[in-house]
Amino acid sequence: MRSHPLWPLALGAMAVLLFAMTIPMTRLANGTLADPQWPPLFVAVARAALAGVLALVHLIWVRAPLPASVHARWLVAVVLGGVLGFPLCMGWAVRTVPASHAAVLTGLLPLTTAALAAWWLGQRPRLGFWLASVVGALLILAFVWSTASRQAVPHAQALWADASLVLAILCASVAYVAGARLSREMPSAQVMSWSLVLAWPLTATLAGLWWPASLHTLGQASQHIRLEAWLGLAYVSVCSTWLGFFLWYAALAREPMRVSQLQLLQPFMAMGLSAWLLGEVVPPQAWVFALAVLMVVLIGQRMSRAPSPATPAVPALSDMPTLPHTLATSRP
Repeated sequence: MRSHPLWPLALGAMAVLLFAMTIPMTRLANGTLADPQWPPLFVAVARAALAGVLALVHLIWVRAPLPASVHARWLVAVVLGGVLGFPLCMGWAVRTVPASHAAVLTGLLPLTTAALAAWWLGQRPRLGFWLASVVGALLILAFVWSTASRQAVPHAQALWADASLVLAILCASVAYVAGARLSREMPSAQVMSWSLVLAWPLTATLAGLWWPASLHTLGQASQHIRLEAWLGLAYVSVCSTWLGFFLWYAALAREPMRVSQLQLLQPFMAMGLSAWLLGEVVPPQAWVFALAVLMVVLIGQRMSRAPSPATPAVPALSDMPTLPHTLATSRP
């Protein structure tokens, strides 16, 4: 089954479904400005600290060898982008803007991920692939523009939240591509696990520092924090931060260009989940855009399957470019 040509797309689709739950579950954990639950900073690092414990158990169970020194920079990229950068930026933003709004902006992920994959992984997609990705991104931007007037938060506050979302997207793309590159050198399950374990001293320390000052015991926390917020924190810790990356890195390592386009579906899956879990009202035209984006994804994948004269060899780690300065220095 793993040799089936659709297997990478199946893995990617399962990962996208898990990731689509991340935004509404993060909002459940954080609450809103009117009804705060866990502080966004605490959620961002606590999810990584809790997932780090699971990751350590997994690595011990499978007797995973220590990463080689040549893997260090890729692990650092995953830590900065996926373990720290994305949760911090996304967590702050979704307390300010609706989860469905944040979900739409994540539709830019395929473009940034594909561009980084083309650079770092030596991919050479055909022009049709890029055209399909651009059309999909334009559809998403058109949706954002058509619903901008419905935002309930002050304009300046919404702009800061959108800027934080864009930075979160860049961080996620860095983590996705770096993790996919590492998945060619070690099992995909160990990529995120080692990243979480290496970051654990920092995330556990920050989780202790950013624990709500008004809550002195877990008993007080259980009384003041709603059950939905506890479940949201548990989900983003286990599924979003750890389990989902197993599937995602395994899929990207096999078909980085085709799998990356599946992210175009994630915003609309997240909007539907936001309506279901949070009771948010999703505009009717959202489903029209969802159908249009689905068609773009299918067309883009068909174009990416066209035969090419030769498949370029995967560069050695020593030949790969270092982490771009503009992304490496943009972490909060």
